[in-house]
Amino acid sequence: MSREQQRTTSAPAELTAEQRTWLGQASRREVDGWIHVAVNGSPAARGFQYGYLVASEYAESVRVYREMTYQTIGMDYDFFVARANELHADHVGDELREEMEGIAAGLTAAGVPATFHDVLGINDWMELTGYWWPKHSGRYGAVAPTGAQGSHCSAFIATGSATVDGSIVMGHTSFTDFWQGQFENVILDVTPEDGNRMVMQTAPGWIASMTDFWLTGAGLAICETTISGYDGSRGYDETRVPEFVRARKACQYARDIDDWIEMLNTENNGGYACSWLIGDIKSGEIACHEQGLLYQGLTRKADGYFWGDNAPRDPRIRNLECRATGFDDVRSPNGAREVRWQQLLAEHDGHIDDDAARRMLGDTFDPYLDCVNPSARTICAHYDADPCQFNDVTAFSPHGSVDGKVVGSADVESMSLWARFGRADGAEFIAEDFLRAHPQWTWQRGCLEDRPPRPWAHIRPAGAAAGRSR
Repeated sequence: MSREQQRTTSAPAELTAEQRTWLGQASRREVDGWIHVAVNGSPAARGFQYGYLVASEYAESVRVYREMTYQTIGMDYDFFVARANELHADHVGDELREEMEGIAAGLTAAGVPATFHDVLGINDWMELTGYWWPKHSGRYGAVAPTGAQGSHCSAFIATGSATVDGSIVMGHTSFTDFWQGQFENVILDVTPEDGNRMVMQTAPGWIASMTDFWLTGAGLAICETTISGYDGSRGYDETRVPEFVRARKACQYARDIDDWIEMLNTENNGGYACSWLIGDIKSGEIACHEQGLLYQGLTRKADGYFWGDNAPRDPRIRNLECRATGFDDVRSPNGAREVRWQQLLAEHDGHIDDDAARRMLGDTFDPYLDCVNPSARTICAHYDADPCQFNDVTAFSPHGSVDGKVVGSADVESMSLWARFGRADGAEFIAEDFLRAHPQWTWQRGCLEDRPPRPWAHIRPAGAAAGRSR
């Protein structure tokens, strides 16, 4: 599809009787900035439901992705869509291909013309721009490969004596560029014909979470923090299966932690290298699985906690597959959060519940300056407020915390979650105010949206009792 075609919308199509039946079995509702979408059935049915119900948001996200891909990389968005189909169309598998074709059909029926190739393109964009492009950019005239992966997300998971009642508690806040994070407000509840039911945070048209925050019907709670400094120019194999396919398969079909890790590692291509935090409410066990291309590390326990701050702990991954992780530099975002997570989790040890989790995710204490100072170095990252005079991060970048999610074992069992859309500490972001204060970013005007203060909302399955806010 050409760029001009992609920008064009049309009148919604007349639905078939089958399509009307499918839509009658799905739902969409909005909760404090989140879009909760519940879909079910065959791959074609659940795909169609999903595409139809998020069509307008998908169209807007592609408009912004087009502009920002060109502005930040210098290559057209369509270039990466073409590479996705050239490299990975054959790695999607029959079930997910049928689901993605269903998404395209639903989008088209809602007046947003799309094909399987378009849906694959947006699903593969993050991996291709972050891992494939650094490896191959020199072939296309880039002066030097784009740098290694930056800092994305703060997270923890706790169990046993660390929590109030001995059950699992998990919390996660996503860090990303604001233009991208503003679309990651979909809570997708998928009940497939085969495999586990899944609840995930995602964006319109994505078939995996990719933020990553998952609950599964097997009793698993899963999140991750991206491995910072990971060198995609060397640690990426485009001939294997992309991460979004492996993560989706693992969440849909894994029965326990071992099963999940085995599926994620099968045909691992090094794409979107992460430190994964996984909990199994059936056993009360938690695990930290660090996955590079050449090396993987696994630690597990039934008592205590793990945390994630983008700095890998496995010495092989940190030293042989990464550069400049900031692991032990408290001036850096990663090193500072490595210190702060230890302080916070020790302070709350034995008393961790969903309230404590929400407070920790919204923490803005800067351990380098030893005071409250919302900045790139805090658990709830405020890159946009940070002059970054103490490190080499770009000053006042529109990047940082864009959400917060918390679950306990009871939430996992009921497929519910606490979620805040916007910064984890609730601080607002007003795009025009930011651009007036920092005109070096005015080239993002028209692509940045406001994120007003919003409460934490308890988001439950469609048809359940109304959630509450805090």
